[in-house]
Amino acid sequence: MAGSRMKLELCRVAQGRSRLGVLTGLGRTSQQSLDVPGCLLYTHFGTVPHLTQDTLHTVSNLPAVTQVTLSHIAEHQEVLEEFKDGFRKFAGLHDTVLYCSLHDPAVLCPTGYTTNKTVSVWGSGGRMELTVAKFMALQKTVQPDWYQSMADGETWQSNTSRKRVRKSVDRTLTHLDECLLVHQNSQELEGVEVFGVVEGGDILEERVRSARETAKRPVAGFCLDGFQSGSMDQALKTQLISAVIKELPEDKPRLLQGVGRPDEVLACVEAGVDLFEGFFPFQVTERGCALCFDFDVSLDPERAVLKLNDDQKDTVGETQQNGDPCLDQTQMTSFEINLNDKRYHDDFRPLVEGCGCYCCKNHQRAYLHHLLVTNELLAGVLLMIHNTAHYHGFFGALREALASEKLDVLKRQVIRQRD
Repeated sequence: MAGSRMKLELCRVAQGRSRLGVLTGLGRTSQQSLDVPGCLLYTHFGTVPHLTQDTLHTVSNLPAVTQVTLSHIAEHQEVLEEFKDGFRKFAGLHDTVLYCSLHDPAVLCPTGYTTNKTVSVWGSGGRMELTVAKFMALQKTVQPDWYQSMADGETWQSNTSRKRVRKSVDRTLTHLDECLLVHQNSQELEGVEVFGVVEGGDILEERVRSARETAKRPVAGFCLDGFQSGSMDQALKTQLISAVIKELPEDKPRLLQGVGRPDEVLACVEAGVDLFEGFFPFQVTERGCALCFDFDVSLDPERAVLKLNDDQKDTVGETQQNGDPCLDQTQMTSFEINLNDKRYHDDFRPLVEGCGCYCCKNHQRAYLHHLLVTNELLAGVLLMIHNTAHYHGFFGALREALASEKLDVLKRQVIRQRD
């Protein structure tokens, strides 16, 4: 396999592990880049849920990398093979870098369907079994810029046995070797990058072994799997991620799968993670909520406290049962407000004061509440515009905080809103 064109250029490593930089050499022309720490653009079959391409591009500072998943694509393989020009052109994604992962990060997959030779993905038509041959045939059809290697990721549950975790690591390494062999002999995948997957459940020794062995392979970067929100408490998650990262090379990116809550993102960035999947705004939108947490570290302390107290009045009573940061990420969090609540029927403020998105500049909370209670499709459109803009704005603020040595300030601000 030729040397990777993808390069991680670090300009700062703060407090020992938090990394600030740029991932360069992306795309078939190697001319695109992604700021680190960064977030990918989440899609369903190449489309951000609820949004057309024109509507999506009313949002500024979108990432250069779009994530698609085999769980959405696999059942359309025959159509894509007949089309022949790859998924990017099929979906009209002309100016983006395409990353193909195995599963939809917004949905927890059923366990118990993995074998030594296959993994399963779930599409609209049900379960599909993928062998390495089938998996690689799909990659040749999709023609992504980079993809996640096939992996046995069914060990994220806390009650998984040590034997099952060990088997998961062994299978994932075997799948990686088989994928790399096919990749190296495939003209269709020339110039495409492969990310190796680190498994190991909640067992430190297996995490370290998986990371160490995966790092020996000629991969462009690493996917850290099995850390989904709700699968383990944050302290253990941070411990395992820190141990894994010690085994990985400094010059290759680390993508964490299944983590999207702002407080967890900050903790994982401190542990050394570079990239995240952007599914959290979609989950917030689907429950009729709007992201409202504050990440402006330029506010003076007194004003920040006043603003925080005002925001907490909006969320009180809505998230008390969901205040535990270790709960499933599909539950409502304290970083959002529930526009279904009748208290918003006469609230004529924007979703977030000062937000520059189309929704906040043109509509009020009362209007969003009306759209939701009357089941209007426009509710999802406006919420997705705001939530996407707000979430990617948070990542911009995170990079600025790292550059200005204010990460601790940002972390205190976000955690105070969680608590």
